[in-house]
Amino acid sequence: MTAVDAPPRKRKRAPSKRSLETRARILDAAERLFAQNGFEGASMRDIAAEAGVPVALVNFHGGAKEALFATVVARRADVLAQHRLQALDAARASGAPLDLAVLLGCFIRPYLALAASGEPQWTAYARLIAHVSADERWRPISERCFDPTAAVFVEELSGLFPGQDTQRLAAAFVFSISAMLSLATSRWRIEAMAGASGQPAEADAWADFLIGFCEGGFRSALGA
Repeated sequence: MTAVDAPPRKRKRAPSKRSLETRARILDAAERLFAQNGFEGASMRDIAAEAGVPVALVNFHGGAKEALFATVVARRADVLAQHRLQALDAARASGAPLDLAVLLGCFIRPYLALAASGEPQWTAYARLIAHVSADERWRPISERCFDPTAAVFVEELSGLFPGQDTQRLAAAFVFSISAMLSLATSRWRIEAMAGASGQPAEADAWADFLIGFCEGGFRSALGA
């Protein structure tokens, strides 16, 4: 039989709406449990129970546990990277100088805006990023999902601190990211420590406070 005579290949059918909804429910459940219990503390059986599906469906839609973990991290990383790069492009297009506060804002504000959007999964995602950042086992995930965008910002920041040691610059940037994740996941702790006298702040006010804090840290550690 020649290639011309070969039977046509069957086209793969697009996933049904029900299948896509099931997959999203599984990934959301996995995100919550990985964020809450870490990779080791979240079993596939627990994820299936949280999503309300058989374990076999978790394996079908997410693969093995490590593959599922990587998928859960990656799916919001793409969205977040797009928001951050769009903010940076808009800042460049404005014609105003890209000073330190503006650059930090382009990186920090998009996440805080998503976290304040009423979507609780973004808060879980911040905890998940903290798990990934704390364990070198997940270095390949960080390099694939987060480092390309971070490199764009570190390059911009290096222009504001010419001659500065790159490792110190990267350290200041990582510390700023840690502060952002802390704000995203530990507002309750801030309010508890403030006590009854503390006045809850709006998301925009917290963003301004955090950016000012990070800017001060950069300038103190690296020089104006």
